Formats: sequence, structure tokens, C-alpha cells
Amino acid sequence: MKTSEPLTEKEITPEFVEKERKRRNLRESLTGYAMISPWLIGFFGLIIGPMIYSFILSFTDYDMLSAPQWTGFSNYVELFTNDPRFIQSLQATFTFVVIAIPLKLAFSLFLALLFNTGRKGSGIFTTIYYVPSIIGGSVAISVVWRQMFGRDGAVNTMLDAWGLDTISFFGNSSAAMSILIILIVWQFGAPMIIFLAGLRQIPDDLYEAASVDGAGMIRKFIKVTIPMLTPIIFFNLVMETINGFMTFTQAFLITGGGPRDSTLFYAVYLYEVAFEFLNMGYASAMAWILLVIIGAFTLLIFKSSTFWVHYD
Repeated sequence: MKTSEPLTEKEITPEFVEKERKRRNLRESLTGYAMISPWLIGFFGLIIGPMIYSFILSFTDYDMLSAPQWTGFSNYVELFTNDPRFIQSLQATFTFVVIAIPLKLAFSLFLALLFNTGRKGSGIFTTIYYVPSIIGGSVAISVVWRQMFGRDGAVNTMLDAWGLDTISFFGNSSAAMSILIILIVWQFGAPMIIFLAGLRQIPDDLYEAASVDGAGMIRKFIKVTIPMLTPIIFFNLVMETINGFMTFTQAFLITGGGPRDSTLFYAVYLYEVAFEFLNMGYASAMAWILLVIIGAFTLLIFKSSTFWVHYD
């Protein structure tokens, strides 16, 4: 059996060392890529590939039953010039995001402040209050919500028992939008947990110094808590804004986009175009417009963060 002999000093040249270094780096790189190959396959096969195909389809007329027919920019022109439901879906989505997301973040922060007392049992209540975020976006909760606000549902039954006029929640545009906003705000658990983690990272010394200066509870909140939480507020704002634009299940199952398309969120209309009208090319164009809108809002938030987010 042959064994490798040790190298002599003459054989260990700078060129040999460099060659061995490159060979070792290549071996380590290949090992790393092999370890993350399942993620790479999923990323390129299930995300990048479909995105590229969707972009191509956005320039075609495709009904999923016959071959796509190239139409150029006609889908995009049609959306902005001859589709009032597209404009209505944008208006409904913007209204929802502008109202629901600030309310959700404010309510999440309020509860996080309540649970940041360190009292016995606060962890149990935090867990209980997190549950709506787990089940709130489910089909079951949406169905329950629809039944609860129906004409003969629990809410109208209570109003009738108290001698008050019942409300047609699904026949009134403002009431229908309010139902969806309340449901989204009710799913406050995730941002609440993140706010709570941020509150527990604020040094107590800052509050003690503020107390010495004569600051009260409200002034401490404005001058200490809010500035120290701005990175957390920024993160929650970005994530919740993105999720808000993609809201689908609640509007689809509870209101179905009604009444009179007042709750026809963008994702609901996109679903109708793609899977009810079988106009996949048109739906692909809508999907890319939504991507641009979300990207623009996210970029706007990032640009504005230089004026109100403090990392020091």
C-alpha cells in the first residue's frame, strides 16, 4: 500500500500554496452550495421561474385552455384606461391599508405597553392575546365572522335585544369595510410580540433620568419610548403594509368584494380575473402592477425612515 510522502521545502512554492488555497476554497464552496441546494431548487423553481413566466404572460392573451397569444402592452393599457373595477380595487385597497394598518400598530403597541409590566401571569396573557394572529386569517374565522355579522347573526341579535336598530353590514359600504378593518386589527399578536421585545430592550436608566428631570408618564412615552422604538415601528410598518396590500381571504369569504365592489380588494379582483374569468395574461399584468405598488410604498417608507427612525 502506497502512502503519500511529505513534501519537501523545494516543492512548497508560492504557486503551490496558491493552488492549494484555491482548491480548498472551491471544495468549501461546493460543500456549501450542496447544503443549500434544496433551498436553491425551491427558490429558482418555485419563485424566480414562475415570476419570469408570469412576466412573459402579462404581455399575452392566455386563458389556460389554449396557447398564449402575444398582445404586447394591451393588458396594461386596458387596466389603466378601460377597467373601472381595477381602479375601484385600488381605491378599496388603499383605503383599507391607510386605515387598518395604523390602527393595528397602535393597538399592538398599546397592548405591548400593558404587558410590559413584568407582573406575574403577564406571559400567559401575552400568549392568549397572540392566538388571534394564528387563527385570524384562517378560512374558519372568516366564515365565523361572516355569520356573526350577518342579518340574523350574533351582533344584530344583541342590537335587537337591546332595542336598537339592526345593521345591514353586508349591504352598507362603510359597514362592510369596517368589519374587515376590525378583523385585521384583531390580528394584532405578531406586531404586539415584536413591540414587546423592543420595549424590554429599552434601558431603565433612560426612564430614571427622565423621572429625575420631572417627566411624567406621557412625556416619558413621547420622549423615551417612541424614539427608542422607532426601528421596531419601522419594521412592523413595512411588514404590515406589505401584508395589507395582499389581504385576500377575509374580503373574499366575508364580503365577496361587495357591496357594489366597495371591498373589492386588489387580491380579490386578481383572483376573479385569473380563476373565474380565466384571463391569466390579464391577471399576470395585475400581479406585476401590485408588485410595483408594494415596492413603491416600501421604498417610500425606507426613504422616509431617515427622518424619524433613530438607531443610536
